[in-house]
This record gives sequence, structure tokens and C-alpha cells, in this order.
Amino acid sequence: MSEIIYSAKRKNENDAGFTLMELMIVVAIVGVLTAIAFPSYTQYVERGKRAEGRAALSEAAGRLERYYSDNNSYATADNAFPAAANITTTSATNHYIVSIETTGTHQTYTLVATPQTFTDTKCGNLRLLSTGARSTSVTPTDSDCWSK
Repeated sequence: MSEIIYSAKRKNENDAGFTLMELMIVVAIVGVLTAIAFPSYTQYVERGKRAEGRAALSEAAGRLERYYSDNNSYATADNAFPAAANITTTSATNHYIVSIETTGTHQTYTLVATPQTFTDTKCGNLRLLSTGARSTSVTPTDSDCWSK
């Protein structure tokens, strides 16, 4: 009886671990999954950063409209935010810098959010006009730039 127990506990010399072929198959599977997942992840991160740029533009536009209701002008000088409007020129986590483009009598503006910490090849700079029109510096404008 002890011989049977002993032989059951004994390992077969061929079953000592993983073969090189098994390890290579696992490496290939992990490589394929990574190749599929990484682009999706980077697009997801860029969409999150883009949302921050849109939020910064909306906040600046709201502050400019409040300033306009008191002063009948969006700016006091070309391409400069009025100090009294208290507008922050960077987004919450500094992924975008917000600037203003005005001309002449300062009755209209274009707000521009320029990416700083990443390169956005899909949308480029985000633009918001005083009329509410939205655009990007990339032509044609992708609908994902403003909707997601």
C-alpha cells in the first residue's frame, strides 16, 4: 500500500514546469491584448482632457458674458482678458491654456483652448465664439470634439 502512495506522490520528470512554447503563446496573447487595448485607452484619456478644455472655455465664456453685461464690452484691449472678469487662463489641471481673440470695438470674441500637456491631432485647438458657435483648428471638425 505504501508503494502506491509513494508512486502517486512522485512527479513525472516531464511535468517539471511550463514549456517554452507555452510561455511564448502566453506572451503572444498578452501582446495582442495590449495592441488592442492601448489605443482605446489613449483615446479615452484624450477625451477626458478634451472635456477639461471644453469646461474651461464654458467657464471663461460665462465670466465674459457677466463682464459684458456690466461694461458693454468683452475686453479692454485686443487679445487680452479684462482683469475685472477674473478669468483663469489655464484649465483645472493645466492641460489647456485659454486665450481670447478680440478686435475693434470688442463686441465679439473667440475663445481658444490650446492643449499644453498632450498633442491632440484629432481636434487641435478648441474654439468657442461669442455667438456660441464651436469649432476646432482641425478641418473638418470631428463631432467627437464637442460632444463627448
